[in-house]
Amino acid sequence: MSTPSRRLLDDAPMSRFQWGAVAVCVLLNMLDGFDVLVMAFTSRAVSTEWNLSGAELGLLLSAGLIGMAAGSIVIGPWADRIGRRPVVLGCLALAGTAMVLSALSQSPGQLGALRVVTGLGVGGILATSNVVAAEYASARWRGLAVSLNSTGYALGATLGGLLAVLLVDQFGWRSVFGVGGLATLATIPVVWWRLPESIDYLLVRRPAGALERVNALLSRMGHAARETLPAAPPATSGVASGYRELLRPALRRTTLLLWVAFFCVMAGFYFVTSWTPTLLVEAGLSPDAGIAGGTLLNVGGIFGAAALGLLAARFALRRVLAAYMVATALLLGAFIASTSSLALAFCVAAVIGLFVNGCVAGLYALTPQAYGPDVRTTGVGTALAIGRAGAILAPTLAGTLLDAGTTPQALYLVFGAVFVGAAVLILLLRPGHTTTAAPVRSEGATP
Repeated sequence: MSTPSRRLLDDAPMSRFQWGAVAVCVLLNMLDGFDVLVMAFTSRAVSTEWNLSGAELGLLLSAGLIGMAAGSIVIGPWADRIGRRPVVLGCLALAGTAMVLSALSQSPGQLGALRVVTGLGVGGILATSNVVAAEYASARWRGLAVSLNSTGYALGATLGGLLAVLLVDQFGWRSVFGVGGLATLATIPVVWWRLPESIDYLLVRRPAGALERVNALLSRMGHAARETLPAAPPATSGVASGYRELLRPALRRTTLLLWVAFFCVMAGFYFVTSWTPTLLVEAGLSPDAGIAGGTLLNVGGIFGAAALGLLAARFALRRVLAAYMVATALLLGAFIASTSSLALAFCVAAVIGLFVNGCVAGLYALTPQAYGPDVRTTGVGTALAIGRAGAILAPTLAGTLLDAGTTPQALYLVFGAVFVGAAVLILLLRPGHTTTAAPVRSEGATP
């Protein structure tokens, strides 16, 4: 979009209000990280209570991802039609309620079903919050804003790991789900109060009172009010037409490459984050050391996503992202071999977390730039859904391969190769091939 208001946000310095909007999105991603990866940190206790096989545990680990895929592709696009803010609020209520009920589940089937429902809410939030962070950032700091948003996921997952260590031994695995659900529900009034509606949405969809709402937002960012709204850019008329728009000739190559890259990266990411605690125990570490190793993956991710955002303010994000993917592959190849030394294993886990979380953050930062505001959440949500397909497949496939006798070392090598393939796809994206808001300052070479 190239309206005066959009150009004003792209070119002007970031205001406190804009950084506040990004901060709310970070909080949302913290909750999502907790809600999604809590299953990984409680997997050993759940498996012991119900005597689950590797394949059965893999299905439970994948259940939330199935819901996330559905939420991203079904719920996320409604943010392009009814607004980003109401979709986020509805998804918080859905995810929080399902998490609380998960604490009361009495069978693997019940827990799996509730993990799907939790994933529905999380998928809608992830697709929408990343778009809001991108839309409220200036052109120079857009990559950093979305990357910081991704650090929230790692922060939430880190807190989930720490809480799992404290709560599972004292109160059982159900307490971890209960705490996560109550925290999610408690965030609803905060989001109601502090998450603004997207200016891009208001300018494209023109809901009732759009001019007054745009001027109120501009005022909070220190900009002058406007007497009239600019001419409305073309907008798709429905959810189905939004999906078709992603595959029109001008967007088809970028869309397909992003879909496959998301599939590969999400498969690798969720294999690493879901199975690492268990595989470290298989490699000879204690259960507590396994949970600690999984937590360190997310501690590293906090810094990895932020570092990628800072690098994106100076270098082409596409190339930075490809380098992150290759580094992740090399580290995965060396990971299990490092378990002969506990200190070395923990160090390598933290560095893997730095790079693997940066890979996800980079894709999140890259994707909103490829689409106009009328289909931006549809584009991001669809890419996330394709990624969830890889994420769903990876934990289940890993569990099946382990049951068949595959070693942890071999599994990490396989997923290392997946990250190399994703790096090739990112480099195949055409430089400068974006259709929307001005790219990050360093992104003259960004797709």
